[in-house]
Amino acid sequence: MQARAGSATLPPVSATGWALEPDLLFLNHGSFGACPLMVLEAQQAWRERLERQPVRFLARELEAALDEARAVLGGFVGADPDDLAFVPNATHGLNTVLRSLRFAPGDELLIDDHAHHAALNALRAAAERDGATVVVARVPFPTPGPDDVLAAILRAVTPRTKFALVAHVTSPTALVFPVTRIASALAARGIRVLVDGAHAPGMVPLDIRALEAAGVDYYTGNGHKWLCAPKGSGFLWIRRDRQPDVRPLAISHGADSPRRDRSRFRLEFDWTGTADPTPYLSIPAAIEAVGGLLPGGWPALMAANHDAVVAGRRVILDRLAVASPAPPAMLGSMASVILPPPGPGARPLAPNLGTSPLDDDPLQVELRDRWRVEVPILPWAERRLVRISAQVYVPAGAWATLAQGLAEVLALPERPSGGTPTGAADDAPAGSRARPSPAPGRPGTARPGRR
Repeated sequence: MQARAGSATLPPVSATGWALEPDLLFLNHGSFGACPLMVLEAQQAWRERLERQPVRFLARELEAALDEARAVLGGFVGADPDDLAFVPNATHGLNTVLRSLRFAPGDELLIDDHAHHAALNALRAAAERDGATVVVARVPFPTPGPDDVLAAILRAVTPRTKFALVAHVTSPTALVFPVTRIASALAARGIRVLVDGAHAPGMVPLDIRALEAAGVDYYTGNGHKWLCAPKGSGFLWIRRDRQPDVRPLAISHGADSPRRDRSRFRLEFDWTGTADPTPYLSIPAAIEAVGGLLPGGWPALMAANHDAVVAGRRVILDRLAVASPAPPAMLGSMASVILPPPGPGARPLAPNLGTSPLDDDPLQVELRDRWRVEVPILPWAERRLVRISAQVYVPAGAWATLAQGLAEVLALPERPSGGTPTGAADDAPAGSRARPSPAPGRPGTARPGRR
């Protein structure tokens, strides 16, 4: 296991061991994550063990190995391991629940306009199948605070609301929603609650038992994002009394297994057909490796990434002369900023009509091609958002580089040094941690070869 860093400052990429391109500022950890080399090595060791004797491993050893991995994951997310099922990603988790449940014609299924587009599509498909209606709560952005999120969601509730899909951390706007309060209010009204926790594990402290007590029925999360586990390492938690209603997307041998030593939930979800189980089995290695990067473990890492993204957002707000769209307390390791309109000297930018992380905005292409910055540009109403992600491999000068690149592409005027736009002063994080200098070979504030 790699030695921990000797101070609270975040180590450079050469110390953390990511395989990212050395001349790229990768500020989009939030989309697909990035897996450290030592975790990939752990996954390869599992693959080699599997391939040495596939029948022995898959038929005789896998079940116990999954139990061990699930126990580690359960300890990390605060859940009973027997209530967890491995799924490839949170999208699979959402669809597993929604395709298992049935709704009556006229039932209302609630979601909000900060939800991930894949989640909205999954809810729409369930509603169309059963004749139900999808209701989209309008949550303001800029967002003054958590109270406004809760109020906006509750305003959309009616006596016909039967189900709600709520993000723990929103994808486009990067807000940490008050899911405990939301779930409690919805459960008190008899509404089932599914939490989309795609971004939460490894970004914010997670205690599923506390969420269960508040009224959450289902929770799904990713391992490949902030846990830095391999792609294909998601999980689905289902409250014990709800488990008989939920079946995996692929029905296999567990459906009629005569075994009585395990629940049907375990038997069905642990084997859905031949697949590569190594992403799941590598989750413990990711939890250990990434949690060992700072002396304070995962709490210190989450706090450092939060402080870094708040500080980075402030740099961008100042350079672009725009106001803070949400208080720092509503951020985890990501932040979104509403971009100003392009200046009169800017090249025309085609509208961003994309809804998927696979869609490139023209501004995103400019930043990647001219500045070697990978960062998502997302549509929001009639404007654009830039969403930044802080992770241990991001060098100190990244935020200034991005801010200047945005300003140049948008043809914004230069700002006097020290200027702070109205609404941005609240970004100063209390006790902000120092950021490291760029590692050798990593870009800083100047872009070599920029044209």
